[in-house]
Amino acid sequence: MSLRIVVTVKYVPDATGDRHFADDLTVDRDDVDGLLSELDEYAVEQALQISENSDDDVEITVLTVGPEDAKDALRKALSMGADKAIHVEDDDLHGTDAIGTSLVLAKAVEKAGYDLVISGMASTDGTMGVVPALLAERLGVPQVTLLSEVSVEDGTVKGRRDGDAASEQLEASLPAVVSVTDQSGEARYPSFKGIMAAKKKPVQSWDLSDLDIDEDEVGLDNAWTAVDAAAERPARTAGTIVKDEGEGGKQLAAFLAERKFV
Repeated sequence: MSLRIVVTVKYVPDATGDRHFADDLTVDRDDVDGLLSELDEYAVEQALQISENSDDDVEITVLTVGPEDAKDALRKALSMGADKAIHVEDDDLHGTDAIGTSLVLAKAVEKAGYDLVISGMASTDGTMGVVPALLAERLGVPQVTLLSEVSVEDGTVKGRRDGDAASEQLEASLPAVVSVTDQSGEARYPSFKGIMAAKKKPVQSWDLSDLDIDEDEVGLDNAWTAVDAAAERPARTAGTIVKDEGEGGKQLAAFLAERKFV
């Protein structure tokens, strides 16, 4: 038997960089370096572990929707051990929100062929966490989300979801969509051998026409969500220094109360 796993990954702005909005209130990607979303590294790791623990022939495809530089995210995933990659790139995708992105991902997943889709719990830029559920709805398959443990056996995906007060054991028949949390297992570092091998692995490039998607179904003008206004984060100012001569506690309480923290 064979098992086809598609891992959805996202190329995001580096959170340690100085990020800005462009004139249309989308993220100015030209103004900051990008990388593979850290939360998606856990999804890649879980796909690799499923492959390593399976008696089946497992093929892992990483899929991203993004600008030309998003290939860097794919190469990172390939260097970790994924087999091949698909990059959906089209100028008309600029400003697409989660609803539109889920449509593009669904069409790409169907075109690629799949038994299991694995996603991170959220992206580190938008942090909405809704795309896995939207994707499962569009594909018409079960969703098993926010897993801290995942395995596949006999056509069934199983996993554990940890909550504040209890843990749940969940399962679903394949095909299915799952998302994993940052508690699912530390993502491996690419080895030198893996980095070199990634350069020879296939990366397919598709645009909207390849997926039979009209431009009026995606893009900023057709988004269901939008940023109405944004302001620069104020510069950090010097803090208030309290010299404690027996009244420090009262001064601290007054400071917090003035700012409605208590």
